[in-house]
Order: sequence, then C-alpha cells, then structure tokens
Amino acid sequence: MPRMLRILTLDAARDSLLARPPLDEFPVSAAMKARTRATFGADLSPEEVVRRILRDVRDRGDDALIEWTARLDGVTLTPDRFLVSDLDIAGAYDAVDSEVVAALERAAERVAQFHARLPAQSWMTTEMGGMLGQVIRPLDRVGIYIPGGSAPLASTLLMTAQVARQAGVPEIVACAPPQPGTGLPHPLIQVAADIAGVDELLCLGGVPAIGALAYGSQTLERVDKVFGPGNTFVVLAKKEVFGVVGVDSLPGPTETVIVADEEANPAWVAADMLAQAEHTAGSALLITPSRAVAERVAAALTAQVAALPAQSAAEIAESFATRSGAVLVNDLAEAVAVADAFAPEHLCLSVRDPWAWLEAIHNAGGVFMGEQSYEVLGDYCAGPSHVMPTGGTARFTPPCNVLDFMRVMNVIALDERTAGTLAPVAIKLAEAEGLHAHAAAARLRLAGR
Repeated sequence: MPRMLRILTLDAARDSLLARPPLDEFPVSAAMKARTRATFGADLSPEEVVRRILRDVRDRGDDALIEWTARLDGVTLTPDRFLVSDLDIAGAYDAVDSEVVAALERAAERVAQFHARLPAQSWMTTEMGGMLGQVIRPLDRVGIYIPGGSAPLASTLLMTAQVARQAGVPEIVACAPPQPGTGLPHPLIQVAADIAGVDELLCLGGVPAIGALAYGSQTLERVDKVFGPGNTFVVLAKKEVFGVVGVDSLPGPTETVIVADEEANPAWVAADMLAQAEHTAGSALLITPSRAVAERVAAALTAQVAALPAQSAAEIAESFATRSGAVLVNDLAEAVAVADAFAPEHLCLSVRDPWAWLEAIHNAGGVFMGEQSYEVLGDYCAGPSHVMPTGGTARFTPPCNVLDFMRVMNVIALDERTAGTLAPVAIKLAEAEGLHAHAAAARLRLAGR
C-alpha cells in the first residue's frame, strides 16, 4: 500500500495543511451540483437553493415541508406524521442493541454531570447605588438539527440536548431526516432523543428542517434558537435564518491537531488521526519536532487503515490526500505555538507532560491532555459536549455550554441619590456625542429634584 502521510516542513504546510478557506466559502461537490440540477432543472448556487426552499417553507408551511421532504428525501409525509410518536420510539428501542442503549444512557449521564457545574445564576448588588444585576433565564424553545447523511449522529443529539436540559430549557425540539421505508429518523437517533429528554422529534431533514424550526408552520411551532451541524446547505440555511432566530454557529468540517513528542505512541497517534479523518471532510494534523515520530506514525497509519471497512478507508484516503498530514517544527514550544495559532476544534497533547503546556494554549475548542484522554472519548462520553468551534473560530467561540441556551437581561434600579450623581456624567457624554435629546432627558430629572 502506498504511503498515506505527507510530512511537510512548517513553511510548506502554511500554504497547504495549515491553510483554511474563508468561512463564507462552502465546498460544492460534483454530486451536489448534479443533484441540484436534477431537483431544480438548473445549475443553481447553494445559496439560491437554500433561499428558494426557505422562502417556500416560510410562505406555504406544511405543504412546502411535505413537498420538499418528498423531493429531497423520497419520503411522503402528512402533517400528523411530522412528529415521531411515543409508539414509534418504543419500536426504535426494539431495533437498537441493549448494550448500545446502555452506552447512550451512560454518555448522557456524564454530559449532564459535567454541564451542571457551570455557574449560571442571576445576581444583584447594592454596592453601586440602588440595585443592579443580571437576570439569567433559559430560552423558551430550542431546535436541534441532527444530520442523517453518512452516520446517525446520536452522540451529537446527546451532546446538545443534554446541555439544553441542564440550562433549564422547557421545550427542546430535534429534527432528523426521515429514512426511506419507515418515514422515521434512524432508530439510534430516536432512542438518543428519548434518553436526552427531547420533547419533540421531527421527521424533517436538511433545509426544510431549518425552515420549520425558524418559521414554524400551520402544525409546528417555531423555536428561539437553532443548533446543530450539517452539510453545506444546512449551514447556509442557518446563516440565512439568523435574525429570525438565533443560531449557535456555522460549523465547518471537523478537525484534530495532535502535538506529539518523542515519547508519543505512534500506533495511538495514528489511530486518533484515522478516527478524525473518517468524518466526511474531516482533517487530522500531526505537529511534531521529530521526523522519526512522523515516520513511525506514517507506518502505523498504513498498517491500521488496511484493517478498516472499505467505506471508512475511502473517506480516510481522501482526507489524507487533501487535508491531513504531518508538520515538522523545530521544537515542542514551536509545535504548541503553531497548534494554538491554528485554533483547532480538538487539540491533543500526546506529550510526556501535557500540563506543562496548557498555559501556552489559548485557542482550541477542547484540549485533550495526554494519550489516555484521547479525542474519541471526547466524541462520545468524557462529559464535555463534543460540539466545538471549527475552522479557526475557537479564537472567539467557546464550545457548546449551558450559556448558549440562556438569555441574560440587565436589571437597572438606581436610587435617587445615585441617579442624581450620574446625571451630569450622562449629560457631558451625550453632548460630546451631539445627542442633545439624551442630555435634555437627564437635565429634566435634575431640574425636578
């Protein structure tokens, strides 16, 4: 088997492995173009596709959802079948192995336990005159989109709905594409929704699902904020409906950076890279000061990929041909600095003393400390949500947490004395900005004292 791993110098990697397209550039495959042409009879851009479907869902509601589900998913629904019933979910349990159910329950328990610890409480103080503070309340109704493409991402449903539940959201709605034949989401997603306490699970996928969550319909109630990953069309749909509803992010392909020293286990590093590259459009980068480590990882990759199913191996081969590889640097300090500048979704420290480097890291969705804290555990059951910022947005975006499901309201209740001492400050600033009605409002209060 030919060598999989490209090993590049830092300078060479800057224009390839470490380069990212702009956030507003979404990949369009030949298959996407062909399907668009077949569905619409024209070569529309993804943005045009999304706007047409969303406009139709907004204008026609249930009828549009039925039509687009038939055209895109090959499933004929009626409004009374948008919602997965308790009877359907009971049947899904029969289709899922009991050990898998137990694993979902254990993962859900750890996600809830972790996210219950983030302090998010209202507060008030009298130390600034009168009463000032913030009231923190959960959103009323949130929507979670779960894609149904290459894998039934039940774990993503847990990693989002359980966080919403810990935030106290009273109504959690999930959407997942219906499967041809059953007209229902994958049984694994149905079971995960039940375990996570989802209030409504809808048999809707893709752009129509985002439209249903954002606009509602004759049958469905809209939500306040939309969460969840998806393909190019789903991400563009979230971008389009922002402002009508909130959105969590515009997630791109998943990514892992592994910083490894001479003591790293090459078989484990290779396994972690393969796991990440298995995701559609996923990327796995090894950054190391040791060419010997990179060569050993390359050998392990070749040996391990041969044992994987053909579909996984094909996805991985494409990733390593275009997006994954190894970057050689001068020393471990430079490796950490390069990884931090890349701001990856997952940053794995496969080094002898990971704690010695944590202080130097500022930009990562999640930092995985040492080889026992491997990223696959984070994907499923470590505890923190695996929904993390991608595409370098870890520079300014946190991973999914309970505050994403809350709204914060400032409360201002000044006493008369404090208001009197602050009025001249407001007057001066208002006049400096040329906002004379603002200043007059403050002067009136002073004159009436």
